[in-house]
Formats: sequence, structure tokens, C-alpha cells
Amino acid sequence: MATMTVDGGDLRSVLRAHAAGVAVLTAADAAGPLGVTVTSFTSVSAAPALVSVTLADTSSTWARLRNCGHFGIQLLGAHQADLAQRFATPGIDRFAPPTDWQPGPHGVPLLDDCLSWLVCSPYERLRLGDHHLLVGAVQQVRHGAPGDGLVHLHGSLRPVTAPTPART
Repeated sequence: MATMTVDGGDLRSVLRAHAAGVAVLTAADAAGPLGVTVTSFTSVSAAPALVSVTLADTSSTWARLRNCGHFGIQLLGAHQADLAQRFATPGIDRFAPPTDWQPGPHGVPLLDDCLSWLVCSPYERLRLGDHHLLVGAVQQVRHGAPGDGLVHLHGSLRPVTAPTPART
């Protein structure tokens, strides 16, 4: 069903004021590791444990990811803005040095030094407009070192610091 909507540029301009957490989605196929920076990552359900991410039709990562049996989500810390930029840059080997990573469960590439990691299997794939929604069933989680988060706001990457607890 076709519905009238605002222009995509107008939508992007108002959403720039909405802070979005920064994560890197990774997977591996026969050609090797693949990954991309995402700000569309969100929790969907606690029971079953489901998360989602969207990728554009034009994403070369989506073209390879859509047939992968598992994928990873790395939640980035404030100290990882350079890593986020690297995985957002098209046409480069994102896994070449200085990227530090290890193969994880099911061969999913896991980036070093993240706040946390999720390993998922595809639960649902839907084409919605000019994007693909990938819902993942979370099979494993791992916590990293505590630290401040990283968000995308007003067109740039910014650290988000945890508030200092009040002294009592």
C-alpha cells in the first residue's frame, strides 16, 4: 500500500537531533569478514531475545550479509570513534590494521575492546521501503570493560558519559 510521506531529506534533517547509539554489525561469508557501522540497532524483545538493524538496498554489506547464518553486533565505546568511521567508509578493507578483531562463535568476526558483543542468528528479514530490516535472535552476549558510550548526533560522533553518582 502506497502512503504519502515527507521527503527523505526532510526526514533526515529532523532526525539529526535524535541521538542514536553507534554499533558495528559484522559477519563472515566465503569472501571473508564483512562489517558496517550502524545507528539503527535496537532491542526488539526480551522473550525471545530479539534485536534489529536496518541496512539500505544500496549497501554492499547487505548484499553479502543477507545469506549469512550468524552475525555480530558490537556496541562501541566513546574511545572507538575512529573504528566507527572506518566501518562507515566505503571501499576499504575495514578489517585490515589498525582494526583488531578475533573470530568468535560461528566464525563471526568480533572487534576488540568494545563495550559489549551480541552474536545472533537471523530471525526475520523484511524489505521495508529502500531498506532491509534484519531481526536477529540473540544467541550469545559478552560484556566488555565498562566505559562511556558513543552516539551519532547532529551529524557527528559524540561520547556519552555516565553521570557521576551523587555522594550521600
